Amino acid sequence: MIRTAKYHIGQVVRHRIFPFRGVIFDVDPEFDNTDEWYEAIPEDIRPSKEQPFYHLFAENEETEYVAYVSEQNLLVDQSHEPLRHPEIDELFVQNADGTYTTRDIYCH
Repeated sequence: MIRTAKYHIGQVVRHRIFPFRGVIFDVDPEFDNTDEWYEAIPEDIRPSKEQPFYHLFAENEETEYVAYVSEQNLLVDQSHEPLRHPEIDELFVQNADGTYTTRDIYCH
């Protein structure tokens, strides 16, 4: 059974366990990555594949990167602190309230 995603594109979230946060730029209705990636997650914290997974422009104190995170491991980020990931501005416009809206991209 595929569930409806709890979070949406442009939403700022943080990881429930690890110290990083980011903005969602894509959502998979259920796990859609490699078995190798999945098996690399320690078994005691490995999430179920039958839930939405989110692609984030993520960052921690040291660096910026792209993360792939299960819904069960995300929480809404309430910090309202700006994100510095360099790819955010390519896809999003930041709103006054700190949320992000996708840019209008026109094809010519």
